[in-house]
Amino acid sequence: MGHDEARGGPARGREDVTGPDPGPGPGPGLGTAAGEGTAFDAEAIEAARKLFAGPCDFFHAAQVLAGLPPERGIEIAFAGRSNVGKSSILNALTGRRALARVSTTPGRTKQLNFFDLGGRLVLVDMPGYGYAEASKSVKEAWQGMMFDYLRGRPSLRRVILLIDARVGFKPADEAAMDLLDKAACAFQLVLTKADKVKPPALAAIAARAVAVAREHGAALPEVRVTSSETGAGIPELRAEIAALAA
Repeated sequence: MGHDEARGGPARGREDVTGPDPGPGPGPGLGTAAGEGTAFDAEAIEAARKLFAGPCDFFHAAQVLAGLPPERGIEIAFAGRSNVGKSSILNALTGRRALARVSTTPGRTKQLNFFDLGGRLVLVDMPGYGYAEASKSVKEAWQGMMFDYLRGRPSLRRVILLIDARVGFKPADEAAMDLLDKAACAFQLVLTKADKVKPPALAAIAARAVAVAREHGAALPEVRVTSSETGAGIPELRAEIAALAA
């Protein structure tokens, strides 16, 4: 199955990503983008804010492929290591405190959770991966479910793959990116917890993320740098996701 132009075609969703190349982003500072990508004006930022401030309702949970809901619109999935801050990012994007529960036990979520965003997008909270205390059989079950969903869901337009800026890339992240490549599913790297990292270290991990993205055929070239605590980078990430809305 091809992942990019050199391998027989773009990953699913890549053709909708950026439009004309506006040139390099403003750099890897807190709240900015690293790599190639789209700059959003105030109008786009505000439109995205309104979309994410509107209704966002949980409507389904699935633990196996057969339990997936009927497709009802473009889906944007969020994935990452357990304790990467996925629930916090979802809550920050939607301006809610409890859209996605922030668990004190990493790896607790073992199902795909679906949220309808104003009838225009479906946000999908995927199970965390790579939690050290999870058994091997549970980890393999999570991976199997993720792959089945990634390769078999036509409405899935993009996966937001979250990376903890404090610790960088781990083997579990590499495995997840390989899985996304094999599924020919477009994904974007987004650094979380950037406020916890000093500027030189943040610049280094952002540059590393751009380099990693270039190594994967299904990855978008742009890396977003975010903090759910300060809100840095959240408006731009909202705008990027909203641009995919119906």
